[in-house]
Amino acid sequence: MGKNWAIAIGINSYDNLQPLKYAQRDAEVMAAWFREEANFDEVFLFTENSPPIPTNPPIVTQPTTARFRRFLNVQFETPLLKPEDNLWFFFAGHGKRYNDQDYLMLPDSDPTDSTTAISVDFITQRLRRCGADNVVLLLDACRDEGSRGGLGIGEEEHQGVITFYSCNANQKSWEIDELQHGAFTHALLEGLRLQGEFNCATVERLARHLYHRVPQLNNYYRKQIQNPYFKADPPYKMYFILLRQAANFRDAQPLIDAAQEAELEGNLLLAENLWKRLWGLPGVDDRVFKAIKRIAIRIDRGEGVVAKNLSDNSGQDTHSTSDSSRGNATAEKIKKPAEKPIFQLDVITVNSQGQQINREQCQAKYFREDLGNGVSLVMVYIPAGNFMMGTEDGEIERLVKKFNWDIYRREIPQHQVSVPAFSMGKYPITQAQWKAVAGLPQINRKLKPEPSNFKGDNLPVEQVSWYDAVEFCARLSKKTGKEYRLPSEAEWEYACRAGTTTPFHFGETITSKLANYDASKTFAEEAKGEYRKQTTHVGEFPANAFGLHDMHGNVWEWCLDDWHNDYQGTPSFGSPWFDDKNNDLYQRSIMAVMRGGSWSNDPSFCRSAYRDINLRRGNILNNNGFRMVCASGRCFQYPELDLNFIDKHGWNQDTNLLQY
Repeated sequence: MGKNWAIAIGINSYDNLQPLKYAQRDAEVMAAWFREEANFDEVFLFTENSPPIPTNPPIVTQPTTARFRRFLNVQFETPLLKPEDNLWFFFAGHGKRYNDQDYLMLPDSDPTDSTTAISVDFITQRLRRCGADNVVLLLDACRDEGSRGGLGIGEEEHQGVITFYSCNANQKSWEIDELQHGAFTHALLEGLRLQGEFNCATVERLARHLYHRVPQLNNYYRKQIQNPYFKADPPYKMYFILLRQAANFRDAQPLIDAAQEAELEGNLLLAENLWKRLWGLPGVDDRVFKAIKRIAIRIDRGEGVVAKNLSDNSGQDTHSTSDSSRGNATAEKIKKPAEKPIFQLDVITVNSQGQQINREQCQAKYFREDLGNGVSLVMVYIPAGNFMMGTEDGEIERLVKKFNWDIYRREIPQHQVSVPAFSMGKYPITQAQWKAVAGLPQINRKLKPEPSNFKGDNLPVEQVSWYDAVEFCARLSKKTGKEYRLPSEAEWEYACRAGTTTPFHFGETITSKLANYDASKTFAEEAKGEYRKQTTHVGEFPANAFGLHDMHGNVWEWCLDDWHNDYQGTPSFGSPWFDDKNNDLYQRSIMAVMRGGSWSNDPSFCRSAYRDINLRRGNILNNNGFRMVCASGRCFQYPELDLNFIDKHGWNQDTNLLQY
C-alpha cells in the first residue's frame, strides 16, 4: 500500500499584490484534512505563521520565493518515495502568466518580474523527482487583486502529473465570505469527504464533482461563474484512486483494465506499478498478488517493453529499469511485441428505403486466440472515444407514436459516455468455440458442450444463460492469462455504433440482406424481406466500421450490467453498472441486460440503442447468445484520445481539456 505526502500553501498577504481573505485558511484546512482525516504520512504546511518543519536544523515555512524554491531543491533532490506512492500539492493564492508559462505568486513576488515568482513547470519537475508516479496538483491560483481574479494560468501543459484548476484561464476564482473559503476549496473538501456510492475516490469522479459543484456554489452565493477542470498526463491517470479509504471494487476496475493493458502490451514495469496501486482495495488483493508474481516471472525471463510514463529522478520520462530487484531485465533483453495484423472490410450505408448510398473500405486490427483442435477466436480492436449513448427525446417520441409502445423510453436520457479502448469478438461465440472452451476445466459451474437448439459449428451458440456465459469467460481467462468477460452495456452500444448516430450502424434502417431478423416487419420505408426463423452462420452479413459482424439480429447478446429502467445515474466511463458491491458474478440475481435483437425480433428491437430486459440471468432461450471483450480490451495499447473525434463530444481541442 503506497505512502501519501502532501504540501499545502496558502497566502493571504502580499508585498506587491492585494491581500486575500481565505487563502491561508484554505491551506490550513486542507492540511488538517490530509493529517487527520486522510492519515497522510507527511504533510508540509506553508503559511504566514505555520510552524517550522522539525528537521535538523528546522525548516522555516513562511513561503518567500527563495525559501520555498530552496525547499523544493533540497527536499526533492533525491527520490524519497516509490512509484506506487502519492504526492499532493495544494496552492491557494495569486497566479500569473509570464511568456506563456504559469507562475505561482509568493508573498514577495513582483508581478512585473517573473524571476520573483515560481513557475508551475519548475514545481512539477521538482515534485516528480520525489519518486512517486502520482503527483496531484490542486491549484486555486487564478486569483487577482480583490477577488482572486483570473490572471490566465491554466493554459500550460504539465507532463506526468494530474492537475486540478479552480477555474478557466479567463475566469475569476471566488472567495465566499459566508463559507470563509474559496468556492473551489470548499467544493474540494466536500468531495474528499463524500462516502458511499457517490464518493470521489478516483480522479475522474473528483473532477466531475468539482465541475458541477463549484458553479452551484457560485450561483447560490451570487458570484460570477467559474468552471474547474482537470488535466491528466498520461490520460490513464484519470482512473487513479485518490482516496483508498472510500474506494470500492468498481472504482478499481478502470485501473485494473489499464494494468492489464500495459501487461498485455509488454510494458511490464508500468503494469507492475499500476497493479501495486491496487493493493488494499476491496476484492482485488489476490488478483494483485497473482499479477505481480506473473510479471516478476516474465521480467526474469527477459520479457517486457520499456516502461512508459514512469518518473525518473530528473522528472523526465525514463526508459530504463529502476528496480534493483529486477536487475536482469536489462535493455538488451527487451523485446518489442509483434505488430497486430489488420483485415480489410467494406462498410455499407443505406437510406430509409434500405437502398445502398455508400460503400467505404475500412480496416481493423485484430488478434487471434487459439482454442485448440483447429478452433480459434478473432478479437477486434475497438479504439477509445466518446459517444452519445441512448436515443434523443424527439426520436423516442416518434418511436412511441409509430409503434404504440412506451418500451422505447428505456433508452433515455441520452448521455455522453467516454469509453477506453478494448477488444471485442468479431462474431458472437459460435458453437464450435463454445464446445472447445466447455471442454476446459470447470471454474464454478458445469457447461453443456452442445446446448444449442439450431445445430451447426459456425452458427452462434444459443440456449446459454448469463451464468453460463460468465463461466465460459472465466475458463478462457484461466487458459490464456488474459481477462475475458461480457461487455458492459456502454461498451456494447459503442462497439455497435462504430461512430454512427443513426438507428442502425448501416444507416436509417436494415434489410434482410444486411441482418437476420423478422424482416416481415419494417422499420422505416424499406420493403419487407425474408424472415428466416432461425439463426444464420456468423459473418454472413456485412460488418460495421469497427469490423464487427451480427451486431443487429441473429442472437440477443448478454451484457454484464444489472438491469435499470433508464439511464438515470449511469456511469460515464463505460464501466458495467451494478446495483450492489457484490463482486461475485455467480451470486448476482438481479435482472440483466441484453442487446442487439435476434432472428425472431422485428427491426426496432435490433437498433443500436435498443435495450432489452431478461427477467432472469438463468433464462435459456434459442435466441440468446453472447460475445466477449478482452480485459476491457486493452490488448493493443493505452486508451487513445482522438481529439478530432472527441472534440465533437465535449473536448475542447484548443486547450485539450476534459470538461463534462
